[in-house]
Amino acid sequence: MTVTVTEITPTTGVEIAGLSGSRLVDRAVAEECRTALERRGVVIYREAHLDDDDLVAFSRMLGEIVPLPMGGHPTHQEIQRITRDPSKSPLAAYREGTFHWHIDGTTDEIPNKATLLTARQISDDGGGDTEFANTFAAYEALSEAEKKELDGLRVVHSFAASQLLVTPDPSPKERAAWDRNPSREQPLVWTRSGGRRSLLIGATAGEIVGRPADEGRALLDGLLERATRPESVVRHRWRQGDLVIWDNTGMLHRALPYGEASSRLMHRTSLAGEELVA
Repeated sequence: MTVTVTEITPTTGVEIAGLSGSRLVDRAVAEECRTALERRGVVIYREAHLDDDDLVAFSRMLGEIVPLPMGGHPTHQEIQRITRDPSKSPLAAYREGTFHWHIDGTTDEIPNKATLLTARQISDDGGGDTEFANTFAAYEALSEAEKKELDGLRVVHSFAASQLLVTPDPSPKERAAWDRNPSREQPLVWTRSGGRRSLLIGATAGEIVGRPADEGRALLDGLLERATRPESVVRHRWRQGDLVIWDNTGMLHRALPYGEASSRLMHRTSLAGEELVA
């Protein structure tokens, strides 16, 4: 089968068709994937149909896999099931939080480098597409005066901030459960060792340190709105078997809403981060 490669927007995303199954589990393919991920942020393999063993094997070719002990997978600790069905995942009740723009691992010292997500079953209720927005491009689009204003600002990220978007009036028990997850203060602008800069924003960003709550909220909301303008967003419409990989450190993502009874089932692996947030 002929392999085709299509860039999606001027800054973000590449779609690859014609590679599937064990053909993906190849060192040369993995190297090309890493290069595309660095340059484009999101790599889509259409109808790849990787089984779980091959998903783990390909992930290992890209980096170090993060174990996911609450993943809900019966045989692979490296795989997390993404579903709203509580019989298949202990985290099903929290999936509504992923309907908001976010970056995974913002409360970790070193956020995960990348995420691999493959569609075992697609949604049967019309929802469940995944959208991406490039936070490197969002930073570059700022004026020099705006970049200067953001230098040195720090943001408190927490699980509670993201859950408040879903449940704005939680019970004391719910709030206590959220707060058992540690929060972390991070720079608003993440400067990589190679000099690239991106915005560290999204659902977990609760407040700007040293600023009045309303003023900080307005700034964070404004940056998120600009980063996720429709013309800047890549929307992936899932087909069964698709594999999508994204740079978790430089891409906001969200799932478009799907119902609690939806058949949507994704298998996910995560790659360990390589660089402290600074």
